Amino acid sequence: MELLDIVDEYGEPTGQTVERSRAHLEGIRHRTSHVWLLRRRGGLELLLQKRSEDKDSFPGCYDISSAGHIPAGEDFISSALRELSEELGLALTAEMLNYCGSKSLFTRTEFYGRPFLDNQFTKVYAVWYEPELGALRPQPEEISGLRWMRLDECRELVLRGDRRFCVDPDELCMLERFARKEGSENV
Repeated sequence: MELLDIVDEYGEPTGQTVERSRAHLEGIRHRTSHVWLLRRRGGLELLLQKRSEDKDSFPGCYDISSAGHIPAGEDFISSALRELSEELGLALTAEMLNYCGSKSLFTRTEFYGRPFLDNQFTKVYAVWYEPELGALRPQPEEISGLRWMRLDECRELVLRGDRRFCVDPDELCMLERFARKEGSENV
């Protein structure tokens, strides 16, 4: 049973916890951390993971490089680093994470014939990462594939409503602002 902190609108724990499945059944606000791996190859590229077909939400869709729910009592940074290690086999440090922004997200949908209400407060991070895909060790229970894609191409597909993606366009805007601030001319 995975316990999550119930949080307020600013992502601060209220002192109460909830089991993950109940949070998604009832739409109870909880925290997640999202980490995007970025590289410059003639333009800004981001790493997308293809979610396993066995995932409880958005099976088989392209998603954030690494993301996860934050277990009760854990913080955003330690959770982000743990997820990078578990999902991609990357041992990174907190100093490598670049904070891009926070957001609240509420999604109401259905998976496997059951309602899925995702009410999350998220901190979004970016990491400059240059090695090829072969250097990563994706966790097969979570990830069925990885691919690099230009940010502009991904944004266009997401905005067109391509159902192969479960990426929030607001995060792509955060990444673009971050890359411009970092001096990447070709975004």
